[in-house]
Amino acid sequence: MSPRDLARTPGAPTHPVDEILPVRRLVPAALQHVAGMYAGLTAPPLIIGGALGLTSAQLSVLLAAALLVSGLATIAQTLGPFGIGARLPLTNGVSFAVVAPVLAASATEPRAGALPEVFGATLIAGAVCFALAPAFCRLVRFFPPVVSGSVITLVGLSLLPAASTWARGGNTEAADYGSPSNLALSAATLAITLAIHRAFSGRFLGRIAVLLGMLVGTLIAVPLGKVDLDPLADAPLFALPEPFAFGTPQFVPTVIATAVVVMLVSMAESTASLFALGAVSGRPTQGDTITGSLRAQGLATILGGVLGSFTTTVFAQNVGLVALSRIRSRYVVTLCGAILVLLGLVPVLGSLVALVPPPVLGGAGVVFFGSVAVAGIRTLAKAALGTGHNSLIVSVTLAFGLVPVVAPDFYERLPAPAATVLGSGITAGCLVAVLLNYLLNHLGHGTEADPDPIDFPGTGSAVRPPTGRPVPGNDPAPPAPAPAPAYDPFGHAPPASADTPSSEAIGFPGPLHPLHSRLNHPRARSIRQDARPVQQPDPPGRAAPSEGW
Repeated sequence: MSPRDLARTPGAPTHPVDEILPVRRLVPAALQHVAGMYAGLTAPPLIIGGALGLTSAQLSVLLAAALLVSGLATIAQTLGPFGIGARLPLTNGVSFAVVAPVLAASATEPRAGALPEVFGATLIAGAVCFALAPAFCRLVRFFPPVVSGSVITLVGLSLLPAASTWARGGNTEAADYGSPSNLALSAATLAITLAIHRAFSGRFLGRIAVLLGMLVGTLIAVPLGKVDLDPLADAPLFALPEPFAFGTPQFVPTVIATAVVVMLVSMAESTASLFALGAVSGRPTQGDTITGSLRAQGLATILGGVLGSFTTTVFAQNVGLVALSRIRSRYVVTLCGAILVLLGLVPVLGSLVALVPPPVLGGAGVVFFGSVAVAGIRTLAKAALGTGHNSLIVSVTLAFGLVPVVAPDFYERLPAPAATVLGSGITAGCLVAVLLNYLLNHLGHGTEADPDPIDFPGTGSAVRPPTGRPVPGNDPAPPAPAPAPAYDPFGHAPPASADTPSSEAIGFPGPLHPLHSRLNHPRARSIRQDARPVQQPDPPGRAAPSEGW
């Protein structure tokens, strides 16, 4: 029985993911998620709009569409109606990977002339994501702890540069970018967040320490002149989205091909973030979880092509927020999605969230981006890193994943599709980790991902039995150990109400997958024959059992 079915069973204990919090805790926790994702959500349309020279009205359309589509996608991800959504505390937003392809597609067009082509390609990319979702979920068997832990760690490390950019001011062309005042404000926000978390550890105020830290940091920024009130004055009170506001979609093959590549990159990043969220929420990622999540992502991208938004992806920063706050209720994120929808329909409310200055976001981002990396390190602890193969997989994966972070122009002379894939550190690292794990741990006669040797009594030999396969002639296997408690990145004991992951849950698969059977190797068969226990003579005075009665 899967966790979804268990949640529907009458009398079953309530998993923390399915817990409905009281309003006094629900609202601040949801606002914390909104504040954590708002800057990353609005940055792509702002960058694209500024580069294309859009008017204020056109830019408002892009922002409202991004907020509305992200809110609806987040609600679908948390509630999972009709199998569309992950039913996890998962947020969706505009992917940063779309910025470069959109600007490249618009290089030959004035202002918004290329946007109909971009939105036509977005429609096709969303349909591709929805169609490939069931097949994409089959990739989970290629994610043992050494792979999933490397990718989750890479997700957190790849996000830290964004926090450093925010801490210096956000706008690299601003005169005060990297100024001591910006760095001091970011450091003060970080210190306040840590102080609140320490002072109220184990209580609700400690769990919303990030929100309180950003609130206090914003108040400190007001007398310093770092809070811009102009967007609040210029924002309209209410605005309804207009389908195809930038013109009838156009379908250009080259633009569609680029959009599909970006969509595949986004799907890979979302799958990695789903593994991270499954780890920090205590509900292992399943095949139907990935399928439902990617279906919601595909439909949201299609809706974005209609309303004027772009390709969506899972926001990893909110995964870090779940790990930090330990508030795992998906209904908190449902309310977050509802707030995003409201911000998209009432732009003046969205401007209130935009008042948080980038240095404050940078100080808070250090905390919850780092929490994602910690979750990956804890997952890596389950892998046998003392062996040469696994340590090599982790080192090469991190190297490939961090190259685009430290040297963004490393792949700029490659063809555009290859540069798009390799330029995403998370995607490049994920592909390298899966490939190396298969080549080093599953091909050939030897593997360093096997379980520890087992000494069989009376044989004097050690054998490595394949996972789940008894060795012939051996004693009956001992009873299966009790299932491990729900994963908690902070090491706290799991609540008594948490349900135990079922046998149908995929979670983090073991180190050796049935990609091939080692029993088919001649050497493995010979070892198995040698491992048969030696027949011991009956002790003196003990009658041999008689046949029949």
